[in-house]
Amino acid sequence: MFNLRKYEIEVDDVQRNASPAALYQEAFLIDKGASLSDTGALIAYSGDKTGRSPKDKRVVKHPESSDDVWWGPVNIGLDESTFCVNRERAVDYLNTRQKLYCLDAFAGWDPECRLKVRVICARPYHALFMHNMLIRPTAEELENFGEPDCVILNAGAFPANRYTTGMTSKTSVDLSLERKEVVILGTQYAGEMKKAVFTLMNYLMPRQGVLSMHCSATVAPETGESSVLFGLSGTGKTTLSADPQRELIGDDEHCWTDNGIFNIEGGCYAKAIYLTREAEPQIFDALRFGAVLENVVYDQADHHVDFGDSSITENTRGAYPIEFIPNARIPCVATHPTHVIFLTCDAFGVLPPVSRLTPEQAEYHFISGYTAKVAGTEVGVTEPEATFSPCFGGPFLVWHPGKYAQLLSERINRHHANVWLVNTGWNGGPYGIGKRIDLKSTRAILEGIHSGALADAPTVREPVFGLEIVSECPGVSKDILVPRNTWSDTASYDETAKKLAGLFRDNFKSYADGVSEGVRAAGPAE
Repeated sequence: MFNLRKYEIEVDDVQRNASPAALYQEAFLIDKGASLSDTGALIAYSGDKTGRSPKDKRVVKHPESSDDVWWGPVNIGLDESTFCVNRERAVDYLNTRQKLYCLDAFAGWDPECRLKVRVICARPYHALFMHNMLIRPTAEELENFGEPDCVILNAGAFPANRYTTGMTSKTSVDLSLERKEVVILGTQYAGEMKKAVFTLMNYLMPRQGVLSMHCSATVAPETGESSVLFGLSGTGKTTLSADPQRELIGDDEHCWTDNGIFNIEGGCYAKAIYLTREAEPQIFDALRFGAVLENVVYDQADHHVDFGDSSITENTRGAYPIEFIPNARIPCVATHPTHVIFLTCDAFGVLPPVSRLTPEQAEYHFISGYTAKVAGTEVGVTEPEATFSPCFGGPFLVWHPGKYAQLLSERINRHHANVWLVNTGWNGGPYGIGKRIDLKSTRAILEGIHSGALADAPTVREPVFGLEIVSECPGVSKDILVPRNTWSDTASYDETAKKLAGLFRDNFKSYADGVSEGVRAAGPAE
């Protein structure tokens, strides 16, 4: 019987690397509300927390790493003694369980950068989730696994003590960079485990001169040319990487080394709200036996999932092994990217569907990490609201954004990668007036990028942001490519463009001192 006594866990019944079938059976016995979808996926519920809790993330302040960490609202400091209090609270809770689940698996497909990760949890759903999201070891690798490089103690069903120093709620996700341990209290949202591993990689990889990236990646099977697609939630990063014409490297987390790119994960975590087989057949078909469906609504009679029902949360998701995508490339590695694509969902209707970026513009837009929320998605949002997340992954950064931007710029210049800004948001006016750019057009734009059709396509210069707008693209109506021409009221467009430009400039002020004059000048004009 596998034991966890080195972590002060005395539970005798520890299921190590249980099979999906065994975890299904355990979930139906233990996990409240767990069920089976009509396609065979495990339906599970995360309780009150249906998304990440970034304001409750803490990083231990330690002399060895303190000078490296970008302290502030992203990385809130925690003293070592408080970490130990929360760790003991988590261990005490885990010791009250009759059975625990331990998963040993890998993060990183490149053997030179691979981390051995151990997850200790009390819910079968959490074990299956991480079984899907990490790289599953072979029987021989598991036998020779040895000591892990990172340990996650998930006691999410048990709250943090709000009166403990540094705690502001009953939720706490604590990371010790020195101990390489993560302690989770007060949240059962499975995505916290996935992003804890990514956060640790975001610290360790740049120390080795490797760029960690919040992006998806694909590769052309005929030529081996790869592309990376950066983007915040809702911009299409996962959807657009599920391209039947290309092989999938991964949908969310990658690294760029001196040898090329590799996926950190062994699975995909796709948004499931409004999912249809017609629009996203690969993702839809991947949600079968072995997959996890989180917080979805289903018919109690036939177990058919209503992907359009957001009554529990808008953030319904599906987690599945990457090999469930038929054209996934295993192992998930590729050569240096030919194309770097920044995805944004511009609800102001200002940015063009596709434009080319200079190296300086690439660094500017990478640090900016812009997208927009739309009215109705959050309480109090009544009109489009700009969101900036540095490096398209602000909540998961550990170093200052300039560190990642510098690494990206070096690689773009060294490997002569083409950089594109692709807007998957609104056209012809802002949200509520204009129309969202349809997925078919965006897919045609990516096809034009990958085929080389846009390399020499004509462009027009956008005066406010200085973007080179691609004005002709196969499969895309010319009527939508130049945003100002799509608005019935061009004066209103000009006013909205100036407003958005001002938001960009205000956001960039806090990063301006850490970049070159060329990068500062690459932003929108005054």
